[in-house]
Amino acid sequence: MTQPTKRHKAERKPLIINAFLMGSSGHQSAGIFSHPRDKSTELYTSIEYWQNLARLLEKGKFHSCFIADVLGPYDVYNGPRNYDAVAISGAQWPISDPSYFIPIMASVTENLNFGMTFSTISEEPYHLARRLGTLDLITNGRLGWNIVTSYLESGARNLLGGKPLPEHDERYERCDEYTKVIYKLLLSSWRDDAVELNKQERIFTNPKGLREINHEGKYFNVPGPSITHPSRQRLPVIIQAGSSPRGMEFAAENAEVVFLSGFSPELLAPRIAKIKQLSVEKYNRPKDSIKFLSLVTIVVGKTQSEAQAKYQEYKSFTNPEGSQALFSGWSGFNIGQLDHDQELGDDVKSQAISSFIENWKKAVPGVEKWTRDVITDEIRIGGSGPRIVGTPESIADELERWVDVAGVDGFNFAYTVLPESYEDLIELLIPELQKRGLAQREYAVPNGSFREQLYGKGQVYPRDDHPGSKYQWRSGVTQEIFEKSLKENGL
Repeated sequence: MTQPTKRHKAERKPLIINAFLMGSSGHQSAGIFSHPRDKSTELYTSIEYWQNLARLLEKGKFHSCFIADVLGPYDVYNGPRNYDAVAISGAQWPISDPSYFIPIMASVTENLNFGMTFSTISEEPYHLARRLGTLDLITNGRLGWNIVTSYLESGARNLLGGKPLPEHDERYERCDEYTKVIYKLLLSSWRDDAVELNKQERIFTNPKGLREINHEGKYFNVPGPSITHPSRQRLPVIIQAGSSPRGMEFAAENAEVVFLSGFSPELLAPRIAKIKQLSVEKYNRPKDSIKFLSLVTIVVGKTQSEAQAKYQEYKSFTNPEGSQALFSGWSGFNIGQLDHDQELGDDVKSQAISSFIENWKKAVPGVEKWTRDVITDEIRIGGSGPRIVGTPESIADELERWVDVAGVDGFNFAYTVLPESYEDLIELLIPELQKRGLAQREYAVPNGSFREQLYGKGQVYPRDDHPGSKYQWRSGVTQEIFEKSLKENGL
């Protein structure tokens, strides 16, 4: 394949660099907890471990740490409701609540931001608005909410009173309303200046700066107001990871950051282009209003042979059964029903991530037949995303190619061995990216909010082109004028 012509170095801008974590061992590489240098099991038990990890990431000038989450075990493989493979391999099981790690990491950092995954089936929007508002308050505006609709039946069984997971499009219809309720609670139930803390007059909150949202919809009835007062950002940065047609529609309207996973930039490019087109043409948002990040796993060495040896070493500690459990959970298809040399058929359908199977089958150049064994081997390191193995120079070249071909704004760096993966990135790869202008040497907005780190100094609240901005009750505006504005905007 012809390599794209590189743009002049002066045209480069620093990438958004994120660490992609989970409150579980291994995350994308099942069974890696058995590696003698891996410390991911301390994620469950050690406050000090999270603090040290946060300090490391801020030292490397990472923009943020994104914490993934699921609400049940991957029980599709050799199932239904079979937990053996995930239990033995520790394949994203057990998994801890991500919201508890944010304050720990924020307490020892000033610039590192945090993206947190919460599903719209996990709890009522009133409750989640409280959690989001509290976390954004105590991190001084360094929070983002990764909105997911859930895809595991194992989660639905425990969260929806035994009811099955709703159909894909219905989950997004419910998610649309859920998100609007969050906007209303965090942005429109308190005026920006409602909290006065006037000790002389003994007024904590001016009651004229409070209002009920009185939301009545198909799925939710929420009178409000929000139980937390406005945080620095008012609304955490909105993050979204769906890549189905319905997910792209939701992202085009709401997302400020979009996570995508594709095994080549050529595969990713049309999806990014589609979301941008929808955001511009349907929702009147500028092309630069959404930042696109691609999942990637890096194995870097000072030489190519060192990197390859490290990759083979890591791979030897993974668990193939755990990898198949992850694949089956992600896709909703029990890969264990196939013979080891049997190809994944075109007729595979699932309730899970609807684009996952298609993504896999178009994935890696040179693979003619995606059999059970080939898939298992491919995902042992890096899981649902691509991996790049090489020297700092060769990896930087490939990341530049992703920028040129797909138009990504940055990367979600998954780990293999913790914390070694991020130590290697900081020691070997990031200096090479900094030399090329592809990584920041210092934080662009010191002590800035998450949104400022994305869009620039002063952009603390949602941009005017974001739908959330229409819900924001600004300082000095009377309730009568504000509600008139909401009505004029059809809100």
